Amino acid sequence: MPPPAEQDTPKPTRTRDRAASEERILAAVGTVLARDGFAAIGINAIAREAGVDKVLIYRYFGGLPELLRLWGSSGRFWPTMAELVGTDSAALAMLPLAERYALFFDRFIDALRSRPLTIEILAAEVVTRNELTAILETEREQWGMQVGALLGGAEVDANPALRGITLLLIAGVQYLLLRARTIRRFGGQDLHSDDTWAALKASVALMAKRIC
Repeated sequence: MPPPAEQDTPKPTRTRDRAASEERILAAVGTVLARDGFAAIGINAIAREAGVDKVLIYRYFGGLPELLRLWGSSGRFWPTMAELVGTDSAALAMLPLAERYALFFDRFIDALRSRPLTIEILAAEVVTRNELTAILETEREQWGMQVGALLGGAEVDANPALRGITLLLIAGVQYLLLRARTIRRFGGQDLHSDDTWAALKASVALMAKRIC
């Protein structure tokens, strides 16, 4: 009598196990940064938070700088280009500059407001400057160049004042969100209110129509 056929039972693959471990490690980076600050970030702290052997971090990512660089570009910390400009960049490019400008800030504000962890890390960066903060700064600078190319390109180059205004607005959004961590009202506006941020978006859109 032939032996019974072996049943095909799904088994976890190494690829799946690795993907799950990488996800836990990347999530742990943000948790440690927000809770303990840049001074405490390290392979050991991340490994403890993720519940993995630190050897895996070196094996999967190479080391702390590489891990932080990947975390910074993963969308966990800073909004991705797809999140801000959409999946159809060609369609965005066809819009008038004022509409592109207003749409970008609408999405940028929503993206940062949905990332309280990012706001905490930005607050820590204000008082801390080291090799790790420099990695995140580099990621944001590259992001800024991509945004500039997609949003305006030659049109922005032809209007140098717009570049400075954009910088001030991006910094202003971050500053207001940083202040909202510890205070509720700024300039008479409720920083915890969706209506306030909707009004600020409308102000940016109106300004864009006048200067773009």
